[in-house]
Amino acid sequence: MYRYLLPLGMAAFVLLPAFAQNTHYGPVASGIIANRAVEPPAGITLEAALQLALDNNADLSAARNEAAAIDATIQQARLIPNPEVSMQIEGAQRDTRTTTWLVNQPIELGGKRAARINAANRAYDTAYANLSSKRAEIRAAVITAFFNVLNAQERLRLAEASLLLAQRGSLVASRRVTAGKVSPVEETKARVAEANVRLELTQAKSELVMARKRLAATWGNPAPRFQQAEGNVETLPLLPQWQELNARLAQSPLLTSARHELERRQAVAEVEKSRRIPDVTVSMGVKKNSEAGNSQAVVGLSIPFPMFDRNQGNILEALRRTDKARDELAATEIRLDSELAQAYERLSTTRTEAETLQREILPGAQSAYDAATTGFEFGKFNFLDVLDAQRTLLQARSQYLRTLSEAHSAAAEIDRIIGAPDDANKP
Repeated sequence: MYRYLLPLGMAAFVLLPAFAQNTHYGPVASGIIANRAVEPPAGITLEAALQLALDNNADLSAARNEAAAIDATIQQARLIPNPEVSMQIEGAQRDTRTTTWLVNQPIELGGKRAARINAANRAYDTAYANLSSKRAEIRAAVITAFFNVLNAQERLRLAEASLLLAQRGSLVASRRVTAGKVSPVEETKARVAEANVRLELTQAKSELVMARKRLAATWGNPAPRFQQAEGNVETLPLLPQWQELNARLAQSPLLTSARHELERRQAVAEVEKSRRIPDVTVSMGVKKNSEAGNSQAVVGLSIPFPMFDRNQGNILEALRRTDKARDELAATEIRLDSELAQAYERLSTTRTEAETLQREILPGAQSAYDAATTGFEFGKFNFLDVLDAQRTLLQARSQYLRTLSEAHSAAAEIDRIIGAPDDANKP
C-alpha cells in the first residue's frame, strides 16, 4: 500500500497548482491603538483639523478596513472549486488487490461563478459608498466641532469683556454712593450683576474646555494640546443655490450607499437563483488489477438530483431582502430630501438673522449702553437703566454668537448630506 502513496502525492502536487503558489497575507491590525494622533501645541486651523480627523479617526479607519476586506472577497469569488484526489483499495491480499486512483473535479453550472463575482463587485461598491458616507459624516462633525470651539472662545472673550463692564458699573455705583448721590441699594445691585457675570465667565471657561475635547476627539486625542482654534467665527458660510444642491443630492454618499445596497441584494438574489441548477463532478483515473496485472482507465460523472432541495427558501429570502433594500432606498431619498430642505432653510434664516444682528442690533445696543453709562456718571440716569442697557448688550452679543453657531451647524449638515465633491470618487 505504501508504494502507492508516492505517485499519489505527486499526482496531487501536479493537479493542484494552488499548492505550488505562495500566498502572502498582510499583517492583521491590532485592535489596540498604541499611538494616538496628537496635534501640535500651537493654534489649529480648520484644514489641519480636517486632515487630522480624516487620517486618524477610528470610525473612518474601521470603514476603510471593511472596504479592504470586501475588496478581498472579489478575489475569492473568482476562484473555481478545487479538484479532489481519491484512492480506493479493494481486497486485503496484495496479489488480488484492486487499486483505483481518481481525480474529481467539480464543475459549476448555471452561471454561479459569474453571479458570485457580480455580487462581490456590488458589495465592493456598497462598502466604498459607506466609506464615503462615513467620510462626509466625519467632515461635518469636525466642522461643527471646530466652529463650536471658535464660538466658545468668543463667548469667553465676551464674558471677560462683560466682567470688565460689570466691574466698571460697580465702581461707578460705589463712587456715586460715596458721593451721596444714589442709594446704597444701587451699589448692591451692581455687585449682584457683577457676581452673575462671574458665573457666566466660569460657564464660558467650562464650555471652551468641553468644546476643545469634542474637537480633539474627532482624531482620537482625549487630551487636546492645541491652544486655540484659528479662524474668524463671524465669517458666515456661503448659501449655495438650491438647484445646485438638488443636483448634488443625487450623488449623495448616503443615497449612493442605499442604491448600491439594492444592487447588491439583487446580485445576491441572482446567486441564489443560480444555485437551483446542480453542479456536476467529473472523475478521471486509473484502476489497477494486481491479479490480472493490467490497468484500466476510469471515467465518472456525478450529478445531484434536485428533487426536494431546489434552494427555494434562500431564493425567497433574497427576493424579500431585495424588496426591503428597494424600500430603504425610497425612504432614504425622501428623508435626505427633507433633511436637506430643512438645513438649507436653517442656513438661510440664520444668515439673515446674523447679518441683521451685526448691522443693526449690536451697534444699537452698544450705543445705548454707552449712553446709559455716561448718563449715570453725570446723574442723568439711575443704575437700573445702566443694568438694563448692559443686559440688552450682553443678550444681543450672545444671540449673535448662537446665530453664528447655528449657521455653521446648518452648513455642516448640508455638507454631511450631499458630501464633499471628492467623496464620489473611490479611494
